[in-house]
Amino acid sequence: MVADWYHSLNIDIVSIAKKERNTYDPLYKELEKMISRFAKIEIIDIFPKDVAKSHTISPQAAQQAYTKALEPYTENVFCISLHPDGKIIDSFEFSKLLNDKMSIKFFVGGAYGFEDSFLKKSNAVISLGKITMSHKIAKVVLLEQIYRGFSILSNHPYHK
Repeated sequence: MVADWYHSLNIDIVSIAKKERNTYDPLYKELEKMISRFAKIEIIDIFPKDVAKSHTISPQAAQQAYTKALEPYTENVFCISLHPDGKIIDSFEFSKLLNDKMSIKFFVGGAYGFEDSFLKKSNAVISLGKITMSHKIAKVVLLEQIYRGFSILSNHPYHK
């Protein structure tokens, strides 16, 4: 039985990335469809001109541009940033991050990561593991973990 609060939950995955069609789109759509049983989910890719320009200046300038681009998305929501130095958690701990929330935003930084000030504003900072992966792969892993987390919370056998 799926709890009613799931259906009013909004989850956004906000990343510093160019909007482009890629070979992972069908997989994203399939995972989004699976998650839609539990929550409304949206992938938001942003790459304003300030970010593109900052990449030609310095890593610090890029991080500052990411913060400026992402901050409007942080208001009145539970914010989870993905960062290589974040806490490595298992799927059961991940599921607890989803529990009893109305709105969650996952943040995926750009090539130069996040400023410390942005990470400090996050409610949680997690890592998907010690390996480096592209944004495209990270989104697949994150979407799968979101579905797995809801499966755990609703005692669905998928997570076993």
